[in-house]
Amino acid sequence: MSTQITAKLVSELRQKTGAGLMDCKKALTESGGEMEQAETILRKKGIASADKKAGRSTQEGLIETYIHLGGKVGVMIEINCETDFVAKTDDFKTLAKDICLHIAASSPRFVRRDEVDEASLQGEREIAAAQAEGKPAHAIEKIVEGKLEKYYASVCLLDQPFVKNPDQTVNEVIKEKVGKLGENIVVSRFARFQVGE
Repeated sequence: MSTQITAKLVSELRQKTGAGLMDCKKALTESGGEMEQAETILRKKGIASADKKAGRSTQEGLIETYIHLGGKVGVMIEINCETDFVAKTDDFKTLAKDICLHIAASSPRFVRRDEVDEASLQGEREIAAAQAEGKPAHAIEKIVEGKLEKYYASVCLLDQPFVKNPDQTVNEVIKEKVGKLGENIVVSRFARFQVGE
């Protein structure tokens, strides 16, 4: 008999492993709610150790490019890792290509949340608050929070659902690769060009 997968259970696994919420939920579902088995599933995927590597220095890496639609859209990305050895692996190169493809398709404006300017955030807060007008104050606060999360998921590369697997964010895809390759991986910057824009 499998245990019901509650938010509390998912949160508990996340605290133990440092893995993303969706990864924890999937692992718990796969394990029928068994915590130890879910941890093992995450470790096998390498996700649990990804966050522990996040602070490590990333001075190596590569610049990857992608041209799409007969030369109408182009992307250039700098993606970094800890050693030149990992930067030369097929796994790392494939990740860089996949992220370029994702950027071409999804048009993010920023790499991560802390790059979003305060003026944009304030504008989104005002729009969300106006849409929730007439509701109780605590409800408005939750609505604004939810709208900001959606905004981040639309403009921040790391928060976007990955174009090749929308069940994962780009950040979760990177964390999986960190677990597999054993090194911190960081998207430093990107540029997306579109003819006529």
